Amino acid sequence: MKHCGTKRLETNRLILRRFIKEDAVAMYKNWASDNEVTKYLTWPTHSSLEISQCVTEDWLHSYSNQNYYQWAIVLKDNGDEPIGSISVVNMNEKVSAAHIGYCIGRSWWHQGITSEALKAVMDFLFDVVEVNRIEARHDPRNPNSGKVMKKCGMKYEGTLRSSDWNNQGICDACYYALLKSERQTNSREVYEMSQAQFFYQNQNAPKPNKPNLIGTE
Repeated sequence: MKHCGTKRLETNRLILRRFIKEDAVAMYKNWASDNEVTKYLTWPTHSSLEISQCVTEDWLHSYSNQNYYQWAIVLKDNGDEPIGSISVVNMNEKVSAAHIGYCIGRSWWHQGITSEALKAVMDFLFDVVEVNRIEARHDPRNPNSGKVMKKCGMKYEGTLRSSDWNNQGICDACYYALLKSERQTNSREVYEMSQAQFFYQNQNAPKPNKPNLIGTE
């Protein structure tokens, strides 16, 4: 894989960028303090702004690693305030695979925003980082998360029973994944977002081919 760190990405409606120190307030207000948002997540609801500030500081330090990928989801019509996050939560170098996790504030649910962000990240990982497999998982009691994965062309691979843990305790985990070779096939059958493109913080980074964002809105 060709790691290059968290780069700025842009789609029709979104900017995906690195977090900055000042984002802690928006993180706490828009999603991290909401029990409904964190209900099926693996990290606890933030009980104070100080916790969000500590998390943000940790992310900022991690950006120095080229294999660290953590984006703030910013809706263009909402100024520069993040409304959620999307990241690579695990990277398996031996098999060139990335596991993605995401969350978004309740006020922006059911608007296709998460799938739009996921499409952009998947294209970046396939085209620039050159991963071969992208995967994600969700609690079966949270089917809307699975719908996001399906929208982006991921294939359901199975449910592992009592194999995971989240804020509801021990749970099943539904796994979805897409291989780079499958993504090329899927792109012929589904909608392509022609306006989406990558914007690089490092202008010397190699530019990928025009993104073929998979899935539909």
